[in-house]
Amino acid sequence: MYAVIKTGGKQYRVQPGDVIVVEKLDGDAGAAVNFGEVLMLGGDKGVTLGAPLIEGASVAATLVETRKGEKIKIFKKIRRQGYRRTNGHRQMESVLRITGIEGAGEKAKWDGETSLMTKLEMNARARGLAPRVEATEEAAPAPKAAKAPAAKKAPAKKAAAASTDEA
Repeated sequence: MYAVIKTGGKQYRVQPGDVIVVEKLDGDAGAAVNFGEVLMLGGDKGVTLGAPLIEGASVAATLVETRKGEKIKIFKKIRRQGYRRTNGHRQMESVLRITGIEGAGEKAKWDGETSLMTKLEMNARARGLAPRVEATEEAAPAPKAAKAPAAKKAPAKKAAAASTDEA
């Protein structure tokens, strides 16, 4: 089942489990968001079109994160006048996980788990910069073993290198 919703002046085709990026919505990470402006529903019973909206239809989502989008550069120039201006802008955006669609006598739910991991953390993990937490470690921390005394580092060999230079 899928739906076409309207938010932030744009339309999005969504189905349960999708992750979409929309204009900034109010709320904290993990908050439930409900969209009542459903323009179209498609499913096993066929396509239902609204005129302009479908009465009683709604799409449920979970707010994953609110972040800044990609940087947009604004460059102005008037040729032969020595006029050049550069500016930049980053629009705020919200990342949503679609959890359910209902309307036109049909319901569709997403059974997966909504992870609140931010894009920054996903990118760090992909590059191997963030530590990965295993499910077994998360459930029960490992008992602390007795620490062995730390081995001392060998002294630097600067004196030997200096004596070879003099010879």
